[in-house]
Amino acid sequence: MHRPVFKAASFAAAVLFHAQPGLSETPLERGTYLVTAVAGCANCHTPLSETGRPIPGMRFAGGRVFDTPVFRAVSANITEDKETGIGNWTDAQIINAIRNGKRPDGTTIGPPMQAPFFRYMSDTDVQAIVAYLRTVKPVHNAVAKSTYKIPLPIAYGPVVMHVPDVPPGDKVAYGRYLAIGVATCMDCHTPDVHGRADMSRIGAGGNLYQSPVGGLIASANLTPGNPQGIATWTDDQVKTAITTGKRPDRPLVPLMPFDDFKHMTLADLDAIVAYLRTLKPVRSE
Repeated sequence: MHRPVFKAASFAAAVLFHAQPGLSETPLERGTYLVTAVAGCANCHTPLSETGRPIPGMRFAGGRVFDTPVFRAVSANITEDKETGIGNWTDAQIINAIRNGKRPDGTTIGPPMQAPFFRYMSDTDVQAIVAYLRTVKPVHNAVAKSTYKIPLPIAYGPVVMHVPDVPPGDKVAYGRYLAIGVATCMDCHTPDVHGRADMSRIGAGGNLYQSPVGGLIASANLTPGNPQGIATWTDDQVKTAITTGKRPDRPLVPLMPFDDFKHMTLADLDAIVAYLRTLKPVRSE
């Protein structure tokens, strides 16, 4: 399959369908919006040049390297290439990889793949993402295997078979769903202990990541326990940081997928901010 060319008007139409309750959208329209605006899949699955920018023609072809003290992970090729990508995987196998962190051969997909959070993604949304991935143009790109100094779990929990939709009308619940299960904000912004997120300190940040421009940076504490954090920002300032990478006092390091998040609907941004405002205070360590 070949990825169709989505013109600006087509993408705007997809966002419009999503933004207006009552208007139906196709799985492909929903998947296009999720992959290119909320989930930020290209942020990990597209290799970067020496200047830290995505390499043209390699979108979703994998090969981006993530070096940490406990692993050297290489992102997978998730294009429709049958030899080096997921072109030979069934829809069910792709869904199992996303939500349960398992490849078709039964091996566990390690971090930074966000299966422990994607397991909360609804059936509707994960199927929509697969619908979009089926349109991605095949790119032949064999990537190296990831190596881990920590043991990978046999499973990230009970096998996920069914997850219901979360009604957008419940703003906080839907914002929590987006922040945890789709945009996976809480993956980076929740302290990692021995390879697993400490959900008792959700939102407290402190994880170290390799910056695309060099060096290590720590994820921010998003809870009110951080006096220099978003608790003192207005809702608009939080949304500006998410979509442009600019906090009130300075630019953010280009690690979050700002190029994707800038396409998020206002309703979804409002929901995420509403959820972040409910986080319990946790002091930074």
